[in-house]
Amino acid sequence: MSPSSEYVPPSVWQNTQSGGRFANINRPVSGPTHDKVLPVGRHPLQLYSMGTPNGVKVTIMLEELLAAGHSGAEYDAWLIKIHEGDQFGSGFVDINPNSKIPALLDRSGAAPVRVFESGAILLYLAEKFGAFVPTEPAARAEVLSWLFWQMGSAPYLGGGFGHFYAYAPTKIEYAIDRFAMEAKRQLDVLDKHLANHTYLGGNDYSIADIAVYPWYGLLVQGELYEAGEFLAVHEYTHVVRWATAIGERAAVKRGRMVNRTRGEPSSQLLERHEASDFDTKTQDKIG
Repeated sequence: MSPSSEYVPPSVWQNTQSGGRFANINRPVSGPTHDKVLPVGRHPLQLYSMGTPNGVKVTIMLEELLAAGHSGAEYDAWLIKIHEGDQFGSGFVDINPNSKIPALLDRSGAAPVRVFESGAILLYLAEKFGAFVPTEPAARAEVLSWLFWQMGSAPYLGGGFGHFYAYAPTKIEYAIDRFAMEAKRQLDVLDKHLANHTYLGGNDYSIADIAVYPWYGLLVQGELYEAGEFLAVHEYTHVVRWATAIGERAAVKRGRMVNRTRGEPSSQLLERHEASDFDTKTQDKIG
């Protein structure tokens, strides 16, 4: 590749509007941009999120906990419209100073507990309810290793490959090639591991699977960035097998609907406050 013009970085970087889908919310500073009190429902767990892969992790986890009989996992899921800057409201920043979804407020104790970062929320809920994470040291280490693998790897898939392939205002060959190579390497890591394991942690479904599925599972199922053909995801047969099995779980199907703002109206439950909302308040039913 020979670029037509070479970019020379300035001696001191200055913020410029580079365009693209997220230009209106990107900024080089943190903190709130406006005052906004977050709503609070009646359940112990208050989730503020949107149905992106990171948000879906938590709604799948909560639905799995409820399906497993943990009634204390009842929750209210409030929609945070990240494209409109809701994550920069003062109430949201109080829960997550990093201004990223999802954010969780646990009001079940004497004082509210805030939890942010999707992996931290999964681990917090797993330990709170004693579910989907092993207690035996070796098995626990395996699950946590894959959980943190996902947290470290997904930025290359999302902010790297996904951004430059699907969202950047101009297609940059070097950037797409660089991150496509890394995305395929990560898929290969998963495929080789899943060739000999039912789930990422071994024989049992865990928070590792819940964390990885909304990114790499949906990617091989053709539902992320519409990049399945480009990345030849059919080659990763063991990842496809694993993703298909997880996608068929009833709790996963419900979790994927919560705070979802795109797709078929019947798949979108913008907010979730009761289990019955899945039957009465999807966008096709209230639209």
